[in-house]
This record gives sequence, C-alpha cells and structure tokens, in this order.
Amino acid sequence: MADDEAERTFCCAGAPVRWQCQQCGRASVGFAFAYGRCPECGGELSLHDSAVGSTQDAAALAAVRTAFGIELGGRAFYQRAAAESSDESMRALFARFAVMEGEHMETLARRYHVDAPNPAPGFRVETAAIFAGISSRPQDPSNLFEIAIGLEQRAAEFFAARSARAIEDYYRRFEFPIRCLCLAGRDRGN
Repeated sequence: MADDEAERTFCCAGAPVRWQCQQCGRASVGFAFAYGRCPECGGELSLHDSAVGSTQDAAALAAVRTAFGIELGGRAFYQRAAAESSDESMRALFARFAVMEGEHMETLARRYHVDAPNPAPGFRVETAAIFAGISSRPQDPSNLFEIAIGLEQRAAEFFAARSARAIEDYYRRFEFPIRCLCLAGRDRGN
C-alpha cells in the first residue's frame, strides 16, 4: 500500500474489543468474530463498550467489523468444510477458498491496523448456514457447497451495498461543495 493511501485509510487500532453473547452470556475479547457470533454457542454478540467518536466513525467501524466477521466466518467455514467433505475435489476446493479468505483477512488487517482474528476452534457449519440463509443438512454432501454459495452471495451483497454507500457519501461530501465553488467562480467571472 502506498504511503498516501495509508494516510487516507480509516484506522481501527484501539477500537473497543469486549463483547457479550446475548444467548449464553459469555464475554469474548477480539476486534471481530465470525458473522458476529459467539465462538462458544453461536449466539449473537453485542459490543460491550461501543463508544466511538463521530456517527460517521461508528458507521465506518461497524462496516469494517462486519467485513472482518464475513471474511473470518468464510475462512472458518471453508476450513471446516475441507475437513468434513468426503469428496477429495471438494476438500481441495474448500482448502483453496480458506487460503483466499485468509489473504482477505490479512489485507483488511493491514489496511485497518488491527490484528487478524483467529477463527474459533469449535466453529460450527450451522453458524455459517444461518448467516447464509441455507438449511444445514449434514447428511447431504452437496449442502456444504450450497452454504458456500449462500455465503459468497451474502458477502457480495454486503460489499456492493457498502461500495454504493461510499460513492454516495463521496458525492455528498465533495461534489456539491465543488459545484458551488465552480458556480461561485463563474458568477465572479472566473
């Protein structure tokens, strides 16, 4: 990453990292967790201390956490799917996907100045299925592939929505003031 790009990047170092599971009550510490779920029971996590500067900073931090959660969950799912699949070609495919998700995590960690979280050792495929909106059917070998497709679709939707919102924010922040400056210059004869 170029130095000027590093200066423009949102920094997450020092962000709150204490979470509480709404289901089992367990406290967890980490920047993000797979799909925002408890590593112990898979219940939904809520941030214990969510104090962040501005509303814009809070929204950016939430988006970065969600991105980490998606990539962390994807990596954990693909690692588990590679271990559980009975088909050699599917094991190899899922293992490659796990490596790719790990690379995504490393990129996010560098860009946003946080340590890449490790997946929970007890990550369950059912957690990924819930996030993907797919029924978990352990007896069906093709179910892992269906979950993978659902996960990728859900991730693509999140990143597309965030990209669209970033473009809208950019135009709201820069285009209108630039247009006003141009009009003001034209009115002065410049």
